[in-house]
Amino acid sequence: MSIARHHAEWLSLVEVSGPFLSLPVLLRVFPQGLDGHDTALSRTVRQALAEWQEQQQELRPDPAMHRAWLRFVLRDLLGFPDHLLQTGPAIPEPLKVSLPEHGETLRPDLVIQHPGHAPRMLVQLLPPSQALETPLKQQRWKASPSTRMAELLRGTGVRLGLLTNGEHWMLVHASPGETAGFASWYAPLWLDEPLTLRAFRSLLGAHRLFGVADADTLEALITESTTNQQEVTDQLGYQVREAVEVLVQTIDRIDKDGGRALLTGVSEASLYQAALTVMMRLVFLFSAEERELLLLGKPMYDQYYAVSTLRAQLRAAADETGEEVLERRNDAWSRLLATFRAVFAGVQHEDLRLPAYGGALFDPDRFPFLEGRGPGTHWKTTHARPLSVDNRTVLHLLEALQILRVRLPGGGPAEPRRLSFRALDIEQIGHVYEGLLDHTAKRATEPMLGLVGGRDREPELPLALLEQLVGSPTPITASAQLDLFDGKASDTRRDQQALIDFLREATGRSANALTNALSTTLEPRGLDRLRAACDNDAALVERVRPFAGLLRHDTFGRPVVITSGSVYVTAGTDRRSSGTHYTPRALTEPIVQHTLDPLVYHGPAEGLPKEQWTLHSAERILALQICDMAMGSGAFLVQACRYLAERLTEAAEGRAPRW
Repeated sequence: MSIARHHAEWLSLVEVSGPFLSLPVLLRVFPQGLDGHDTALSRTVRQALAEWQEQQQELRPDPAMHRAWLRFVLRDLLGFPDHLLQTGPAIPEPLKVSLPEHGETLRPDLVIQHPGHAPRMLVQLLPPSQALETPLKQQRWKASPSTRMAELLRGTGVRLGLLTNGEHWMLVHASPGETAGFASWYAPLWLDEPLTLRAFRSLLGAHRLFGVADADTLEALITESTTNQQEVTDQLGYQVREAVEVLVQTIDRIDKDGGRALLTGVSEASLYQAALTVMMRLVFLFSAEERELLLLGKPMYDQYYAVSTLRAQLRAAADETGEEVLERRNDAWSRLLATFRAVFAGVQHEDLRLPAYGGALFDPDRFPFLEGRGPGTHWKTTHARPLSVDNRTVLHLLEALQILRVRLPGGGPAEPRRLSFRALDIEQIGHVYEGLLDHTAKRATEPMLGLVGGRDREPELPLALLEQLVGSPTPITASAQLDLFDGKASDTRRDQQALIDFLREATGRSANALTNALSTTLEPRGLDRLRAACDNDAALVERVRPFAGLLRHDTFGRPVVITSGSVYVTAGTDRRSSGTHYTPRALTEPIVQHTLDPLVYHGPAEGLPKEQWTLHSAERILALQICDMAMGSGAFLVQACRYLAERLTEAAEGRAPRW
């Protein structure tokens, strides 16, 4: 197993929400893999965990046993000696945060620090019955321990927090004005998946906090990883765009095979919007399933509706029989359509109950041709004839969202890594959507070639233009192509230079790379793929062959040749090279809070101190209308929804005066 795959594996086993550690950073700091530990320690952990679990099953668990288990993990497993664990009166007064608007003061149970030095980690110890992401009962502020820890970190300026109920161990990292990140380990999984135990010790142990260079501490690794988050967003956007292209091509092929009757009256722009909508529906479903907002875990939902399990089922079938076999089946597309309808209209069945969410995103009548229905038909009254989108295409749509091809340092091959939608901010998803708006679909009036280039410089160019640039008004034969590189045709070489100069500008590639690409000789299998891409048009194949090395390949490994009359996805002209980036929470949170505080509280506008603020009623908060006049991806409105939802929840719990 490669080191990159080693890190990707344990990352997939750790539950992450918000920013965490990136693969390039892990490869730099752990080039040989995670720190190891001896088998004796594993046996000790197994024994201590078994004793604690057995005690918790008793009618009246002994609190002393719970404290002993927590001490064991902190001292023996993570290696923190007593002099690094400050508790009780030893905790400095500044490590407390007053929240007068909530009537509470937050404080840690333990502080990990060298005496006389700045604290490195705050620790909160909870009873086994308290879930870390469930609101605390009998508290005025109905916030979960994880939310409280994030607020405590921001208020004290300490970057790292650790909270646990004995089974669930959660690392929290937060700074003022930044998005909080959460990474969870579960003690029972340490024994079943030893990699998670190694990761727990390697990252949270005393050595990582106090025994390494400043650039390699956990805080520094998280900071370095955060700078790579834009790369993750950009790569996801690129993969989603590739998936949209594949879906557009597939639907166009189905339309072509059906005599061009399916898309009658449907513009190329509408086809692109439909494919984009399908991808955003999948993004919504993956996000909702991972956040436990749908029914993932229910047997019927998992087997017949969930997109998360569908990808796993299709991948298992592909690994068993080969992806090509999936091209002969098309039941997965019908399953997706059923899921889209279920989310839109709801399900009321004794084995499956799902509320109707409605909305334009999942409306079946918005793009009826996706269900094989004509324009103007209604999904409740017109029989659907789902498109014959094959299972291989559906698999690639799903994997474009779930399997991120991460670029590695040094230019090595991209390493696949499962993407956690819990770790993806809504603003980042908005940025992906905004990037898709930079593209559109067009119908080719002549043969076009999709060329290799930079991530944002992969043009689709007319074949005739390339032929013109090499000074060949007639098709170039294979032998003539070879002459370009053996010194037999100096005039043609000068014409080739004009082609290379043009392609350097169009693709961003170097002259050497382009020269090598033009000298590429196709292997028999590559020639077969080229024939298929050219619809077995022998004349077209001969025209394309001289430029075969320039062609990019789609996610199926097929060269991108766009035949005349076909629909293809290309960069638009209205938003091309916009250079937009999603707005981080570090900017949206303070702006939204200071803007909306006077609208939901009585006190800020009146100049009262926070302890005298009173929250308006739920009805008054619901009556607010928020407008973002310069909305891009909606980052400020998303943050406004977060803020108002929190205040509305507090008001609905009865703490707000009804006036």
